[in-house]
Amino acid sequence: MKLQSLFSLRYFASLLLLVSLFAASCSNDKGKVEGVNMLYGTDSKVWKTAKETDTSGDKVKQTDAQKQEELRIFANGTYNMTGASGAVSGKYTFDQAGKTITMTPDGATTSNTFAVETLTDKKLTLKSADGAALMLEKE
Repeated sequence: MKLQSLFSLRYFASLLLLVSLFAASCSNDKGKVEGVNMLYGTDSKVWKTAKETDTSGDKVKQTDAQKQEELRIFANGTYNMTGASGAVSGKYTFDQAGKTITMTPDGATTSNTFAVETLTDKKLTLKSADGAALMLEKE
């Protein structure tokens, strides 16, 4: 009986340790917005789409062309988006306190402002006013 209790206790402790390690390895960066230099590194950084959700939070299936799209953000406050349909360049401003980024394409009279939900060295999540989100990863 004592042997069986000891075995059960060890099994439970091992299971608890395994669950703790799994939870720690799955840490979520959502809500973490680091400094503006995480956008562009030392000079520029290329971001690629990892996942996209629509306004209701459902995952949007990415086409092959969308998977090839790139967003390059430069330290000088400019950006360049390239994809199968061409390229768009413009300027951006990042408000770390407000956790927003405003992007204005060259020659445009309007800009797009996105909530920055996550900004780390390797992850960037942008959310539009209507609730659609774009999760980007460092290339």
